[in-house]
Amino acid sequence: MGLSVFWSFIIFIHVIHFLGGSLHSITVVAATFSNETDRFALLAFKDQIANDPLRALSSWNNSLHFCKWQGVTCRRRRQRVTALNLRRMELKGLLSLNIANLTFLWRINLQENKFHGPIPQDIGRLFHLRYLNLSQNNFQGQIPINITKCSNLRVIDLGHNDIVGEIPVELSTLPKLTIIDLQSNKLVGSIPPSFGNISSLTVLSLLDNSLGGSIPVDLSRIPNLEFLEVSGNRLSGIIPSQLYNLSSLLAFSVTDNSFSGRIPSDIGLTLPNLEALLVGGNRLTGPIPRSLGNALRLEELELTDNGFSGPLPTNLGRLQSLAWLNLVGNQLGTTEGDDLRFLASLTNCSDLTLLGLEYNNLKGVLPDSVGNLSIQLEMLTLSENQIFGSIPNGIGNLAGLTQLTMDHNRMTGSVPVSIGKLQSLQVLDLSINRFSGNIPFSVGNMSLLGELYLAENNLQGFIPPTLGNCRNLYVLNLSQNSLHGDIPKQVFSLVSLTLSLSLDGNFLTGRLPEDVGDLKNIEEIHVARNRMSGEIPQALGDCLKLEHLSLEGNFFNGTIPRSLNTLKVIQILDLSDNNLSGQIPKYLEEFRFLQYLNLSFNDLDGEVPQEGVFRNLSASSVLGNKKVCGGIPVLQLPSCPITASKKRRRSLVIKVVIAVFGTILCLLILSCLFGFCYWRKKPRKRLSSTSSLKNHHFKVSYAELLKATNAFSSSNLIGFGSYSSVYKGVLDPNEMIVAVKVLNLQQRGASKSFITECEALRNIRHRNLVKVLTSCSSIDFKGDHFKALVLEFMPNGSLEKWLHPQDDDGSSHLRKLSLIQRLNIAIDVASALEYLHHDCQTPVIHRDLKPSNVLLDADMIAHVGDFGLARLLCESDHYSQNQSSSAVIKGTIGYVAPGSD
Repeated sequence: MGLSVFWSFIIFIHVIHFLGGSLHSITVVAATFSNETDRFALLAFKDQIANDPLRALSSWNNSLHFCKWQGVTCRRRRQRVTALNLRRMELKGLLSLNIANLTFLWRINLQENKFHGPIPQDIGRLFHLRYLNLSQNNFQGQIPINITKCSNLRVIDLGHNDIVGEIPVELSTLPKLTIIDLQSNKLVGSIPPSFGNISSLTVLSLLDNSLGGSIPVDLSRIPNLEFLEVSGNRLSGIIPSQLYNLSSLLAFSVTDNSFSGRIPSDIGLTLPNLEALLVGGNRLTGPIPRSLGNALRLEELELTDNGFSGPLPTNLGRLQSLAWLNLVGNQLGTTEGDDLRFLASLTNCSDLTLLGLEYNNLKGVLPDSVGNLSIQLEMLTLSENQIFGSIPNGIGNLAGLTQLTMDHNRMTGSVPVSIGKLQSLQVLDLSINRFSGNIPFSVGNMSLLGELYLAENNLQGFIPPTLGNCRNLYVLNLSQNSLHGDIPKQVFSLVSLTLSLSLDGNFLTGRLPEDVGDLKNIEEIHVARNRMSGEIPQALGDCLKLEHLSLEGNFFNGTIPRSLNTLKVIQILDLSDNNLSGQIPKYLEEFRFLQYLNLSFNDLDGEVPQEGVFRNLSASSVLGNKKVCGGIPVLQLPSCPITASKKRRRSLVIKVVIAVFGTILCLLILSCLFGFCYWRKKPRKRLSSTSSLKNHHFKVSYAELLKATNAFSSSNLIGFGSYSSVYKGVLDPNEMIVAVKVLNLQQRGASKSFITECEALRNIRHRNLVKVLTSCSSIDFKGDHFKALVLEFMPNGSLEKWLHPQDDDGSSHLRKLSLIQRLNIAIDVASALEYLHHDCQTPVIHRDLKPSNVLLDADMIAHVGDFGLARLLCESDHYSQNQSSSAVIKGTIGYVAPGSD
């Protein structure tokens, strides 16, 4: 036994000597093995990436050491991976289980990619992990319980995914957590009270989920909590009063829940560091605490859509950092009639950009001090209150205003000339008041004005011709005033008028000029109940996008023009109470979108058609025309006499039919071969979700778009581009399905792209172009600028997905286009381009035509979209276009689809 041990020792000494006399080589071998483990783990991560459009992982190969691969950080001495940062690389695929083999990893940042599938439970093996950011992806499944084994975790950010289930209470066992961000997922259940045990927590963001119950009072035990965000859930009850004692709080956000109760009167004293108080969309009542004037760091105060009442504190002017004061939709006001005197204190708030006071019970005169508010002020909304008196001349000092609304009040006096100084103004609404006097000529100075509402006042005089200078005006509503004279021709020169021209209910005279045909893209014209005369202009037939035409209650004479047969998308046509004569045009029964037709109380004669809108007694009217006959039986009109000439005509028709019958048989075969062309021209039913008359020309707010798209959830994301993302949305109350194109304004060129697309789309309309339903240019709940287009939803997606179909896992669909469908799509796109190049008043060059910008509706009709790079050519552009078009290619970089501009 002793001899055996001796020889074993001798052999061990020789082995050591063979390896160099030390254990150094053994250490080197072990380190090399560990490094290979990291390399294999990274390659396994790469294998799960199905799409890498930015080629972020192109360097991940054997030609470079893995520590030099993009996004990889290693320790210098041991060459072990410590950080993986692939933020905003548009990577699509699964998160590999092998990531758990990177045992020295302490930081993972995969934010803003397209990872899907579950978060691996094995991630709990990363004992050194401190920072985990998987936000803004498409991860599904539940939060892995094993993540709680990462005892060194400081940050967990899983926001903006599709994670379901409840919040694991085990997260409270992580003693070093400082940030928990789980916002914008599909989490249910309640907020774990045990979170109150995480003494290091500074940020708890759970907004935009489906959490229920109440806010646990235990959260008030977190000593350093700075951000508590639970907005957009299903929470209820009374907000625990203990939370208002967390003096460390910087932001408290509980909007869009069902909380009740009152805000403590001493909140400004107990939360002295508060920067944002967001409690809108609840059931809170009581007065606005005066102590808020002591929260000197307050920047955002949002109390909208609650039941707050009483006067507004007059000491809010102490909040010199205040930028956002939104009190819309409450019951604020007193019976004393001096509710707006608090505005004088706000003149000290030099950073104020939004002041929302609409939908309250504020009573009193608008003080002169309103003109001393911040020049940074962009939105001032006073609609639907009980404000009286006149608009102070000082309103013209607010040069930064983009939106000014004072409608639905009791204001009097004249519209001040100084209002023309607001040259940044885009929306002006003074309707439904008691303003008198003339419309000031200075309105023509507001060249950026897009919407002007002065309806239902006592305005007099002429319509100022200077309105022709408002080259961005797309809504003009001067209805129900006492305006007189002719409609200035300058109004009809506004090719920007694409939504509505409303002049009804005035004393306007003269003719409706042929210049009305210059409004080729307008959707609504209202000149009813005036004193206009003459014939209905033939040029109205050039307004091919017209959906609503109201000419009733005037003195128009002559016949109904035959040129109106081009108004194929007309939905409401009212020509009643005029002096029109002649027969009812037969083409009216062919208008398949016509929902209401009123020809009553004219001097029309002849046969009433029986098809189309005439078949519906509630949708059409011919009352008061004593010479008409025929029609559907329920009208009980006299039968139309059959004259001898009609009998001879019928006999002649029969003879002609017999004579050409043989020729028709011979041509039958040829007609079959070209039948698809005829079939292509037949009207096809549009998608019902966007054809409803009442869904057009609506206003839409940022909050409505946020709700419609489930807070711009990634599950609603249907496309993205260089400057924008497109989400599927459902707008209340009609549950209209739309596509919401949201501009990424942080991307350089996005604002220019938005302006370009609006400029292009407001002037064009064609059945093969994507229709814009409305737009939104506003401020989001963070105070950032927000711009979006609301588009007609295309259920069959883009042509790109049909030509190159892929599932999320990379496998191909059995989704094919037939030869006829491909030909029809090609014809649709060609028709759109022909219209853009030759039939627009201002030719449009798309400059980014490719399969992904060709969308297909429910009937597989193609629609060209995305005009962010489009160019409008005036005559002066023709030479420069010819000189430069071959030198620069806009749009897609690298591959250019056949037929791209």
